[in-house]
Amino acid sequence: MSGELRVLLYHRTEDPAGIESGYHVVSRRLAQVPGMVGNELLHSVHQPGEYLVVSSWESLEAFTTWEQGPDHRQQTSPLRPFRDTVTSRPFGLYRVLGTY
Repeated sequence: MSGELRVLLYHRTEDPAGIESGYHVVSRRLAQVPGMVGNELLHSVHQPGEYLVVSSWESLEAFTTWEQGPDHRQQTSPLRPFRDTVTSRPFGLYRVLGTY
């Protein structure tokens, strides 16, 4: 078991340019956050308005430290308008149990 964590954030919008722009702004802000390994913006092939941001973290502890820190909300604010509020929770936390 690696201890790594993946955070999935679900987004929904009809504004592809807006979410892409917001994603790049947030990614630049998070580039030096301790414990963050990287992230990706994914676009659904079957549902054009659905997007997913997947971030990789060294550990749950690293993510929690950043999430509870003073910069979290300001750093991620450009993507907040695109959150998918249709789902019961617009995010998921997943531990990595295996990779090849």
